[in-house]
Amino acid sequence: MPPGGHVKPESQSQQRSGLAYGFAAYGMWGLVPLFWPLLEPAGAVEILAHRMVWSLVAVVLVLFALRRWSWIRPLLRQPARLGMIAIAAAVISVNWGLYIWGVNSGHVVETSLGYFINPLVSIGFGVLLLHERLRPVQWVAVGVGVAAVAVLSVGYGSLPWIALTLAFSFATYGLVKKRIGLGGLESLAAETAVQFLPALGFVIFLTVRGDSTFGSEGTGHSALLVSSGLITALPLICFGTAAVRLPLSTIGMLQYIAPIFQFALGVAVFHESMPPERWAGFSLVWLALALLTWDALRTARRARAQLRAASERAAAATAQNGGTAAEDPVLG
Repeated sequence: MPPGGHVKPESQSQQRSGLAYGFAAYGMWGLVPLFWPLLEPAGAVEILAHRMVWSLVAVVLVLFALRRWSWIRPLLRQPARLGMIAIAAAVISVNWGLYIWGVNSGHVVETSLGYFINPLVSIGFGVLLLHERLRPVQWVAVGVGVAAVAVLSVGYGSLPWIALTLAFSFATYGLVKKRIGLGGLESLAAETAVQFLPALGFVIFLTVRGDSTFGSEGTGHSALLVSSGLITALPLICFGTAAVRLPLSTIGMLQYIAPIFQFALGVAVFHESMPPERWAGFSLVWLALALLTWDALRTARRARAQLRAASERAAAATAQNGGTAAEDPVLG
Protein backbone atom coordinates (compact mmCIF):
# COMPACT_ATOMS: atom_id res chain seq x y z
CA MET A 1 0.00 0.00 0.00
CA PRO A 2 1.41 3.47 -0.83
CA PRO A 3 2.44 5.90 1.95
CA GLY A 4 -0.52 7.38 3.76
CA GLY A 5 -2.58 4.22 3.31
CA HIS A 6 -4.19 5.31 0.03
CA VAL A 7 -4.95 2.70 -2.60
CA LYS A 8 -3.95 3.67 -6.14
CA PRO A 9 -6.90 4.26 -8.49
CA GLU A 10 -5.65 1.56 -10.87
CA SER A 11 -5.56 -0.91 -7.95
CA GLN A 12 -9.14 -0.07 -7.06
CA SER A 13 -10.14 -0.50 -10.70
CA GLN A 14 -8.37 -3.86 -10.86
CA GLN A 15 -10.16 -5.04 -7.72
CA ARG A 16 -13.56 -3.86 -8.96
CA SER A 17 -13.13 -5.65 -12.27
CA GLY A 18 -11.78 -8.71 -10.44
CA LEU A 19 -14.87 -8.81 -8.24
CA ALA A 20 -17.11 -8.48 -11.29
CA TYR A 21 -15.37 -11.38 -13.04
CA GLY A 22 -15.39 -13.42 -9.82
CA PHE A 23 -19.12 -12.90 -9.27
CA ALA A 24 -19.72 -13.75 -12.93
CA ALA A 25 -17.71 -16.99 -12.71
CA TYR A 26 -19.24 -18.28 -9.49
CA GLY A 27 -22.68 -16.97 -10.44
CA MET A 28 -22.60 -18.99 -13.67
CA TRP A 29 -21.41 -22.08 -11.80
CA GLY A 30 -24.20 -21.54 -9.28
CA LEU A 31 -26.91 -21.21 -11.93
CA VAL A 32 -25.76 -24.11 -14.11
CA PRO A 33 -28.34 -26.52 -12.55
CA LEU A 34 -30.89 -24.63 -14.64
CA PHE A 35 -29.02 -25.59 -17.82
CA TRP A 36 -28.56 -29.36 -17.59
CA PRO A 37 -32.32 -30.22 -17.53
CA LEU A 38 -32.67 -28.32 -20.82
CA LEU A 39 -30.55 -31.01 -22.48
CA GLU A 40 -33.02 -33.81 -21.77
CA PRO A 41 -34.00 -36.28 -23.19
CA ALA A 42 -30.24 -36.80 -23.55
CA GLY A 43 -28.92 -38.92 -20.69
CA ALA A 44 -26.17 -37.83 -18.33
CA VAL A 45 -23.44 -39.79 -20.14
CA GLU A 46 -24.39 -38.40 -23.55
CA ILE A 47 -24.47 -34.87 -22.12
CA LEU A 48 -21.07 -35.48 -20.52
CA ALA A 49 -19.60 -36.70 -23.83
CA HIS A 50 -20.86 -33.63 -25.68
CA ARG A 51 -19.57 -31.38 -22.90
CA MET A 52 -16.09 -32.87 -23.33
CA VAL A 53 -16.13 -32.60 -27.13
CA TRP A 54 -17.46 -29.06 -27.36
CA SER A 55 -15.39 -27.80 -24.41
CA LEU A 56 -12.23 -28.61 -26.35
CA VAL A 57 -13.60 -26.80 -29.40
CA ALA A 58 -14.47 -23.72 -27.30
CA VAL A 59 -11.10 -23.64 -25.52
CA VAL A 60 -9.13 -24.09 -28.75
CA LEU A 61 -10.99 -21.12 -30.26
CA VAL A 62 -10.13 -18.99 -27.20
CA LEU A 63 -6.48 -20.07 -27.29
CA PHE A 64 -6.38 -19.31 -31.01
CA ALA A 65 -7.81 -15.83 -30.40
CA LEU A 66 -5.30 -15.16 -27.59
CA ARG A 67 -2.41 -16.86 -29.44
CA ARG A 68 -1.47 -18.82 -26.33
CA TRP A 69 0.23 -21.88 -27.80
CA SER A 70 3.77 -21.65 -26.40
CA TRP A 71 3.02 -23.96 -23.44
CA ILE A 72 2.09 -26.97 -25.61
CA ARG A 73 5.52 -28.01 -26.93
CA PRO A 74 7.31 -27.98 -23.53
CA LEU A 75 4.39 -29.92 -22.01
CA LEU A 76 4.63 -32.67 -24.63
CA ARG A 77 8.24 -33.27 -23.54
CA GLN A 78 7.21 -33.96 -19.93
CA PRO A 79 5.67 -37.44 -19.61
CA ALA A 80 5.15 -37.10 -15.85
CA ARG A 81 3.02 -33.96 -16.27
CA LEU A 82 1.10 -35.58 -19.11
CA GLY A 83 0.32 -38.50 -16.81
CA MET A 84 -0.94 -36.10 -14.14
CA ILE A 85 -3.12 -34.37 -16.75
CA ALA A 86 -4.63 -37.75 -17.67
CA ILE A 87 -5.41 -38.37 -13.99
CA ALA A 88 -6.96 -34.90 -13.67
CA ALA A 89 -9.07 -35.55 -16.79
CA ALA A 90 -10.32 -38.86 -15.37
CA VAL A 91 -11.19 -37.36 -11.98
CA ILE A 92 -13.00 -34.33 -13.39
CA SER A 93 -14.91 -36.63 -15.76
CA VAL A 94 -16.31 -38.45 -12.72
CA ASN A 95 -17.16 -35.11 -11.11
CA TRP A 96 -18.84 -33.66 -14.20
CA GLY A 97 -20.79 -36.83 -14.97
CA LEU A 98 -22.08 -37.31 -11.44
CA TYR A 99 -23.00 -33.64 -11.16
CA ILE A 100 -25.05 -33.73 -14.38
CA TRP A 101 -26.75 -36.95 -13.29
CA GLY A 102 -27.41 -35.57 -9.80
CA VAL A 103 -29.03 -32.39 -11.10
CA ASN A 104 -31.17 -34.17 -13.71
CA SER A 105 -32.30 -36.86 -11.26
CA GLY A 106 -33.56 -34.43 -8.61
CA HIS A 107 -30.56 -34.15 -6.24
CA VAL A 108 -29.65 -30.48 -6.69
CA VAL A 109 -29.51 -29.83 -2.93
CA GLU A 110 -27.17 -32.76 -2.37
CA THR A 111 -24.90 -31.65 -5.22
CA SER A 112 -24.67 -28.23 -3.56
CA LEU A 113 -23.68 -29.99 -0.34
CA GLY A 114 -20.74 -31.54 -2.18
CA TYR A 115 -19.30 -28.13 -3.01
CA PHE A 116 -20.06 -26.78 0.47
CA ILE A 117 -17.96 -29.53 2.10
CA ASN A 118 -15.25 -29.50 -0.58
CA PRO A 119 -13.07 -27.01 1.39
CA LEU A 120 -13.20 -29.33 4.41
CA VAL A 121 -12.10 -32.28 2.27
CA SER A 122 -9.28 -30.19 0.79
CA ILE A 123 -8.09 -29.38 4.31
CA GLY A 124 -8.18 -33.08 5.16
CA PHE A 125 -6.07 -33.85 2.09
CA GLY A 126 -3.62 -31.17 3.15
CA VAL A 127 -3.17 -32.83 6.55
CA LEU A 128 -3.07 -36.45 5.37
CA LEU A 129 -1.19 -36.12 2.08
CA LEU A 130 0.81 -32.89 2.31
CA HIS A 131 1.46 -33.06 6.09
CA GLU A 132 0.16 -29.55 6.64
CA ARG A 133 -0.48 -28.30 10.17
CA LEU A 134 -3.90 -26.97 11.04
CA ARG A 135 -4.66 -24.07 13.32
CA PRO A 136 -7.03 -24.83 16.24
CA VAL A 137 -10.02 -23.17 14.56
CA GLN A 138 -9.46 -25.28 11.44
CA TRP A 139 -9.50 -28.45 13.56
CA VAL A 140 -12.80 -27.34 15.10
CA ALA A 141 -14.23 -26.66 11.62
CA VAL A 142 -13.21 -30.12 10.41
CA GLY A 143 -14.80 -31.70 13.49
CA VAL A 144 -18.03 -29.78 12.90
CA GLY A 145 -17.95 -30.91 9.25
CA VAL A 146 -17.62 -34.56 10.26
CA ALA A 147 -20.55 -34.12 12.66
CA ALA A 148 -22.55 -32.55 9.81
CA VAL A 149 -21.96 -35.58 7.58
CA ALA A 150 -23.12 -37.85 10.42
CA VAL A 151 -26.31 -35.82 10.91
CA LEU A 152 -27.00 -35.75 7.18
CA SER A 153 -26.43 -39.50 6.95
CA VAL A 154 -29.19 -39.97 9.53
CA GLY A 155 -31.39 -37.54 7.58
CA TYR A 156 -30.83 -39.27 4.23
CA GLY A 157 -30.92 -42.75 5.71
CA SER A 158 -27.46 -43.43 4.26
CA LEU A 159 -24.23 -41.60 3.54
CA PRO A 160 -24.82 -38.61 1.22
CA TRP A 161 -22.73 -40.37 -1.42
CA ILE A 162 -23.41 -37.90 -4.23
CA ALA A 163 -22.14 -35.00 -2.13
CA LEU A 164 -19.16 -36.95 -0.80
CA THR A 165 -18.15 -38.19 -4.26
CA LEU A 166 -18.39 -34.68 -5.69
CA ALA A 167 -16.38 -33.24 -2.80
CA PHE A 168 -13.65 -35.89 -2.85
CA SER A 169 -13.36 -35.94 -6.66
CA PHE A 170 -13.10 -32.14 -6.87
CA ALA A 171 -10.60 -32.00 -4.00
CA THR A 172 -8.53 -34.68 -5.75
CA TYR A 173 -8.77 -32.69 -8.97
CA GLY A 174 -7.50 -29.58 -7.18
CA LEU A 175 -4.63 -31.53 -5.64
CA VAL A 176 -3.56 -32.96 -9.01
CA LYS A 177 -3.86 -29.57 -10.74
CA LYS A 178 -1.61 -28.08 -8.09
CA ARG A 179 1.06 -30.62 -9.08
CA ILE A 180 0.57 -29.92 -12.80
CA GLY A 181 1.06 -26.18 -12.46
CA LEU A 182 -0.80 -25.02 -15.60
CA GLY A 183 -3.09 -22.01 -15.88
CA GLY A 184 -6.85 -22.58 -15.85
CA LEU A 185 -7.41 -22.21 -19.60
CA GLU A 186 -4.34 -24.23 -20.55
CA SER A 187 -5.21 -26.92 -18.04
CA LEU A 188 -8.78 -27.23 -19.37
CA ALA A 189 -7.40 -27.48 -22.92
CA ALA A 190 -5.01 -30.27 -21.95
CA GLU A 191 -7.64 -32.18 -19.97
CA THR A 192 -10.33 -31.94 -22.64
CA ALA A 193 -7.75 -33.02 -25.23
CA VAL A 194 -7.39 -36.24 -23.19
CA GLN A 195 -11.17 -36.57 -22.94
CA PHE A 196 -11.89 -35.72 -26.58
CA LEU A 197 -11.31 -39.00 -28.44
CA PRO A 198 -13.15 -41.27 -25.95
CA ALA A 199 -16.02 -38.75 -25.79
CA LEU A 200 -16.21 -38.41 -29.57
CA GLY A 201 -16.06 -42.19 -29.90
CA PHE A 202 -19.03 -42.53 -27.53
CA VAL A 203 -21.03 -39.91 -29.46
CA ILE A 204 -20.34 -41.77 -32.73
CA PHE A 205 -21.27 -45.09 -31.06
CA LEU A 206 -24.63 -43.64 -29.95
CA THR A 207 -25.24 -42.27 -33.44
CA VAL A 208 -24.50 -45.60 -35.12
CA ARG A 209 -26.84 -47.39 -32.69
CA GLY A 210 -29.55 -44.82 -33.32
CA ASP A 211 -29.62 -43.77 -29.65
CA SER A 212 -28.13 -40.30 -30.07
CA THR A 213 -30.36 -37.30 -29.41
CA PHE A 214 -27.98 -35.00 -31.33
CA GLY A 215 -29.75 -34.19 -34.57
CA SER A 216 -32.78 -36.32 -33.80
CA GLU A 217 -34.43 -33.96 -31.28
CA GLY A 218 -34.36 -30.82 -33.39
CA THR A 219 -31.94 -27.99 -34.10
CA GLY A 220 -32.55 -26.31 -30.74
CA HIS A 221 -31.57 -29.42 -28.79
CA SER A 222 -28.41 -29.87 -30.87
CA ALA A 223 -27.50 -26.21 -30.34
CA LEU A 224 -27.90 -26.63 -26.57
CA LEU A 225 -25.59 -29.67 -26.60
CA VAL A 226 -23.00 -27.67 -28.55
CA SER A 227 -23.34 -24.74 -26.11
CA SER A 228 -22.30 -27.03 -23.23
CA GLY A 229 -18.72 -26.30 -24.31
CA LEU A 230 -19.25 -22.56 -23.86
CA ILE A 231 -21.03 -23.16 -20.54
CA THR A 232 -17.88 -24.98 -19.38
CA ALA A 233 -15.26 -22.57 -20.75
CA LEU A 234 -16.82 -19.15 -20.07
CA PRO A 235 -16.93 -19.28 -16.24
CA LEU A 236 -13.40 -20.66 -16.18
CA ILE A 237 -12.16 -17.73 -18.27
CA CYS A 238 -13.91 -15.30 -15.91
CA PHE A 239 -12.42 -17.11 -12.93
CA GLY A 240 -8.91 -16.92 -14.39
CA THR A 241 -9.33 -13.19 -14.98
CA ALA A 242 -10.57 -12.68 -11.42
CA ALA A 243 -7.80 -14.79 -9.86
CA VAL A 244 -5.02 -12.47 -11.11
CA ARG A 245 -6.82 -9.36 -9.81
CA LEU A 246 -8.02 -10.46 -6.36
CA PRO A 247 -6.35 -11.70 -3.17
CA LEU A 248 -6.63 -15.42 -2.53
CA SER A 249 -8.72 -14.73 0.59
CA THR A 250 -11.34 -12.92 -1.51
CA ILE A 251 -11.43 -15.75 -4.05
CA GLY A 252 -11.90 -18.16 -1.13
CA MET A 253 -14.99 -16.30 0.04
CA LEU A 254 -16.43 -15.94 -3.46
CA GLN A 255 -16.33 -19.72 -3.96
CA TYR A 256 -19.33 -20.13 -1.65
CA ILE A 257 -21.55 -18.20 -4.08
CA ALA A 258 -21.93 -21.23 -6.36
CA PRO A 259 -23.21 -23.78 -3.78
CA ILE A 260 -25.42 -21.10 -2.18
CA PHE A 261 -27.09 -20.51 -5.54
CA GLN A 262 -27.33 -24.26 -6.17
CA PHE A 263 -28.90 -24.85 -2.76
CA ALA A 264 -31.40 -22.03 -3.30
CA LEU A 265 -32.33 -23.44 -6.72
CA GLY A 266 -32.80 -26.92 -5.25
CA VAL A 267 -35.19 -25.66 -2.59
CA ALA A 268 -37.00 -22.81 -4.36
CA VAL A 269 -37.04 -23.87 -8.02
CA PHE A 270 -36.81 -27.67 -7.99
CA HIS A 271 -38.82 -27.93 -4.74
CA GLU A 272 -36.64 -30.63 -3.16
CA SER A 273 -37.61 -31.62 0.36
CA MET A 274 -35.65 -30.31 3.34
CA PRO A 275 -36.75 -32.12 6.50
CA PRO A 276 -35.48 -30.78 9.86
CA GLU A 277 -32.52 -33.19 10.08
CA ARG A 278 -31.22 -31.96 6.71
CA TRP A 279 -31.53 -28.36 7.85
CA ALA A 280 -29.58 -29.35 10.96
CA GLY A 281 -26.85 -31.00 8.87
CA PHE A 282 -26.58 -28.07 6.47
CA SER A 283 -26.49 -25.65 9.42
CA LEU A 284 -23.47 -27.51 10.81
CA VAL A 285 -21.77 -27.35 7.40
CA TRP A 286 -22.40 -23.61 7.23
CA LEU A 287 -21.05 -23.21 10.77
CA ALA A 288 -17.86 -25.03 9.75
CA LEU A 289 -17.47 -22.79 6.69
CA ALA A 290 -18.09 -19.68 8.80
CA LEU A 291 -15.31 -20.77 11.16
CA LEU A 292 -12.94 -21.37 8.23
CA THR A 293 -13.78 -17.97 6.71
CA TRP A 294 -13.31 -16.15 10.02
CA ASP A 295 -9.98 -17.90 10.60
CA ALA A 296 -8.79 -17.14 7.06
CA LEU A 297 -9.71 -13.45 7.38
CA ARG A 298 -8.04 -13.18 10.78
CA THR A 299 -4.87 -14.87 9.50
CA ALA A 300 -4.76 -12.68 6.39
CA ARG A 301 -5.27 -9.53 8.50
CA ARG A 302 -2.46 -10.59 10.83
CA ALA A 303 -0.16 -11.32 7.88
CA ARG A 304 -0.88 -7.89 6.37
CA ALA A 305 -0.17 -6.20 9.70
CA GLN A 306 3.15 -8.04 10.00
CA LEU A 307 4.08 -7.15 6.43
CA ARG A 308 3.17 -3.50 7.00
CA ALA A 309 5.23 -3.41 10.22
CA ALA A 310 8.21 -4.98 8.44
CA SER A 311 7.91 -2.44 5.60
CA GLU A 312 7.80 0.44 8.08
CA ARG A 313 10.87 -0.90 9.90
CA ALA A 314 12.70 -1.27 6.60
CA ALA A 315 11.72 2.26 5.55
CA ALA A 316 12.87 3.65 8.91
CA ALA A 317 16.18 1.79 8.65
CA THR A 318 16.70 3.07 5.10
CA ALA A 319 15.96 6.64 6.16
CA GLN A 320 18.35 6.35 9.10
CA ASN A 321 21.14 4.93 6.94
CA GLY A 322 20.54 7.62 4.32
CA GLY A 323 20.78 10.36 6.92
CA THR A 324 24.04 9.00 8.29
CA ALA A 325 25.50 8.80 4.79
CA ALA A 326 24.52 12.40 4.01
CA GLU A 327 26.33 13.68 7.14
CA ASP A 328 29.46 11.61 6.51
CA PRO A 329 32.10 13.85 4.86
CA VAL A 330 33.90 10.87 3.38
CA LEU A 331 30.77 9.44 1.76
CA GLY A 332 29.48 12.92 0.96
